[in-house]
This record gives sequence, C-alpha cells and structure tokens, in this order.
Amino acid sequence: MPEQSPTAIDPSRCPLCGQPNRCAMEVQRETGMAQPPCWCTGVTFDAELLARVPADAQQRACICQACAAASDPA
Repeated sequence: MPEQSPTAIDPSRCPLCGQPNRCAMEVQRETGMAQPPCWCTGVTFDAELLARVPADAQQRACICQACAAASDPA
C-alpha cells in the first residue's frame, strides 16, 4: 500500500480554525522584513488548547489570537 503524502501545513494559518494567524515571526520569515514582537509572545497557551493542535502541525503553525482567546477561562 503506498504511503500517503503528509498534509501541507501552512504556517500562516491557525491549525485549529484555518484562519490567518497573523504570526509576526512567519511574516518576517516570508518577507525578510523585521517585525515587532508577535502578539503570541505575551500570551500563555493552556495545555488543553495546545493538545488540540494536530500532531503534524505542532511546532509548525501558530494558533490564532481568536482561538487563543476563546480558550482563555478568564
């Protein structure tokens, strides 16, 4: 049985909802232009939210601000 190719991960999209994640680090990588610190550097992502990220997207695509906020119990 042939092996399936891995799903292409788009690092500029949230792995949970598919919307743009607005990751400043990804913008800088793509454009070569320095960016201010990413919004995510000031956020703590809870373990339950991180566990929802598909294994193939972990460490490869950032969760968006909307998904991060929706999981915040505060």
